[in-house]
Amino acid sequence: MRMNFTKLFFTSIIIIFIKCTDKKKTNGQIVFKDGMVLIPSGNFKMGSNDNQSRKDEFPIHEVSIDSFWMDQTEVTNKEFSLFIKATGYVTTAEIKLNWSELKKDLPPGTPKPDDSLLKAGSLVFMPTKGPVNPDDYGVWWNWKSNTNWRSPKGPQSTINGKESHPVVHISWYDAQAYAQWSGKRLPTEAEWEWAARGGEEQALYPWGDELLNNGEVKTNSWEGAFPYENQMRDQFFYTAPVASFEANKYGLYDMSGNVWEWCSDWYDYSYYESLSNTLTKNPKGPKKAYDPYLPYTKQKVMRGGSFLCNDSYCAGYRVASRMKSSPDTGLQHTGFRLVKSIKLKTE
Repeated sequence: MRMNFTKLFFTSIIIIFIKCTDKKKTNGQIVFKDGMVLIPSGNFKMGSNDNQSRKDEFPIHEVSIDSFWMDQTEVTNKEFSLFIKATGYVTTAEIKLNWSELKKDLPPGTPKPDDSLLKAGSLVFMPTKGPVNPDDYGVWWNWKSNTNWRSPKGPQSTINGKESHPVVHISWYDAQAYAQWSGKRLPTEAEWEWAARGGEEQALYPWGDELLNNGEVKTNSWEGAFPYENQMRDQFFYTAPVASFEANKYGLYDMSGNVWEWCSDWYDYSYYESLSNTLTKNPKGPKKAYDPYLPYTKQKVMRGGSFLCNDSYCAGYRVASRMKSSPDTGLQHTGFRLVKSIKLKTE
C-alpha cells in the first residue's frame, strides 16, 4: 500500500459527531475549543524500529514540538459541503485529467492512455472474490469516472446520511484549499505523530501497545483476510462516522484507521537520516521530495492508516507508519484534519 495509487494504476494499465461548543472545556489536562484540542509542547523520539517498521521510519530521532491546536476529528462531509457552498471550489477528482501534467510523474516514454481513462474520476476499492497478491494494486483498485467526494463509491453513490463520515477522494491541493478558507493549516508530519502518540512515548498505537485485534475494537480497519474477507468486528466495511471509537489521551479521534490524513511535508524516503544526530525543533519536512521506488513522482506525506489497513500488508494504524502520494491524488480512503498554530503575544 506504500505507493502512488493513481500513477501506479495508470502505469500498470499502460504497461500491461463529536464537536465541542464555542467555549473552552477542560477535562483534566485536556483543553477543547471550537472542535479542536490543545496539543501540549514537548520532546519525543520520532520513528520506529519494531518488527513492523519500514526503512523510512528510522533512524529514530529526537524532535521538539511547540504547542498547537488540532481538530479532534477528520473533516466531515458536512463540513466540506459548507466549504464548497461558500466558495464554489471544484476538487481535483472533479477535473478531467491533464495528460501533459500526468506524464511528468511517469517514466519517460510512457504512452498516453485511452481518453476514457483521462475522464474526471478517482479510484474505488473493489474487494476480490478470493486470495490475491495484495501488492497487485490493480486487482483491488478500480478507476471510476464521475467518482469524487460527493459520490465516493462511484457515480451512482451519494453521501446522503453520511454527513458525519470523513470526506474522501480529497487531494492534498483540496485539503490546502479548505485549510486556507478555514484559517487553519495541515499538520507537519512531526506534529501529527506527536499528537497521535497522546503523550505515550513508546506506544505502538494511539491507544497504547495492545495489538489491534486483541480486546475491544479500537479503530476502523480491515479485519480478516485482505482484500476479500472483512469480518467487520468494527461494524464498518468502508468509512465510519468520525469519533466512533475511543479518543487517544489527548482527546483526538481516529488518529488510527478510518482514512489516511494529509500532512504538509514533502515525502523523502531518507529524510529521517538527516535528523538522526541532533534534537530538531518543529521540523517541517524536506525541501524536496524523493522516493527511490517512484523517482519521477513528487509526493506528500499521509499518516494514520485507513479502513483498508491490515497487519498482513500495511499496518498503517501504527503511530510511526508513513504513507505518501502525489498531491493531485485523492482516493476512497484519503481525507484530512487540520491544525492551528498558537499565536504568541507580542509586547
